[in-house]
Amino acid sequence: MSDLADRLASVDAEIAATARAAGRERRELTRIVVTKFHPVSLVRELAELGVQDVGENRHQEAAAKAAELESLALRWHFVGQLQRNKARAVRAYAASVHSLDRAALADALHRAGDALPPLDVFLELNLTDDPARGGVDPDGVEHLTEHLLTLPSLRLRGVMAVASPGAEPRSEFARVRAASERVRAIAPDAVAISAGMSGDFREAILEGATHLRIGTAITGKRSTPG
Repeated sequence: MSDLADRLASVDAEIAATARAAGRERRELTRIVVTKFHPVSLVRELAELGVQDVGENRHQEAAAKAAELESLALRWHFVGQLQRNKARAVRAYAASVHSLDRAALADALHRAGDALPPLDVFLELNLTDDPARGGVDPDGVEHLTEHLLTLPSLRLRGVMAVASPGAEPRSEFARVRAASERVRAIAPDAVAISAGMSGDFREAILEGATHLRIGTAITGKRSTPG
């Protein structure tokens, strides 16, 4: 096997083992391979290895890859911060947006949804004290959830978060699980939790994550854009 295939198989084995340790089924988990700064050729190889869910952080890169690989019918997950003026363009290729953190962005995505299937969205949480980081403040979770339920072109799947830098991941994801329960009290179908990356997906699985956003552990070291 190639190095990429080896890494993919290794991560998948760890996902399955951790799911078993948590008393969960592997089929409950969606593994999203984040391919930021990697070439189209790597995404194509991932598709040949059976990967269907691909994540991107930057709209310009995501749009170009999605257009070139349109025939592969991949599911593109937008996982980075999103500006309102890119909402229509992102809706053209994305199956889901994991970083919805304000009503204005929700409104923009909804307005861009004319004649399109409902867009899956995750309410992003800010687990830090830094308001400059992406994510809704914990005090605003219920308000944003209620607003999302008024927008029929958006389908609220659940919550998303990134563990705070330097924090213990398991405790961070326990906070995400608690926030998920608050969301589900208003939107019972919003059961998904998008949490866990290369360094902490095991802890995320143990705290109920359903969508894992894994990059380097599968793709290898990324090259930065020139």
